[in-house]
Amino acid sequence: MVKGLSHMTFIVSDLDRMEVLLTTVLNARKVYDSGDRTFSVSRERFFLVGDGAADPDAPAPIWIATMEGAPLPSPTYNHVAFKIEETDYERCLAAIQSLGLEVREGRARVDGEGGSIYFHDYDNHLFELHTGTLSERLARYARER
Repeated sequence: MVKGLSHMTFIVSDLDRMEVLLTTVLNARKVYDSGDRTFSVSRERFFLVGDGAADPDAPAPIWIATMEGAPLPSPTYNHVAFKIEETDYERCLAAIQSLGLEVREGRARVDGEGGSIYFHDYDNHLFELHTGTLSERLARYARER
């Protein structure tokens, strides 16, 4: 039985550059660096995003693995979305822009489904920072019926 998300792995061309992105935009904390050793398919680093320890109702921190390798050949809409608070929207947007990353225009939204910031990293992975929740979105969509 699936119990939840274990981790996400991103293949990146530059581990240092991705570390800056994760720590600057997502406030990630690095918990492991393989250095020149290879236990998996390439050099890797592990990060934790989120702080479940501060709030017993918060989800557990998210484990993100980065592994050195070739970037994706092109950007797509396949993406991972991280939940942010509305009050963090402007800080996150400024952090993304400070790294020279282009913010992608999001899809059209209806009032009540939350706001999103979309951006591609240096290796064509698409990230979304989203202020809404699933229950808010479903409630909003139900009002359209």
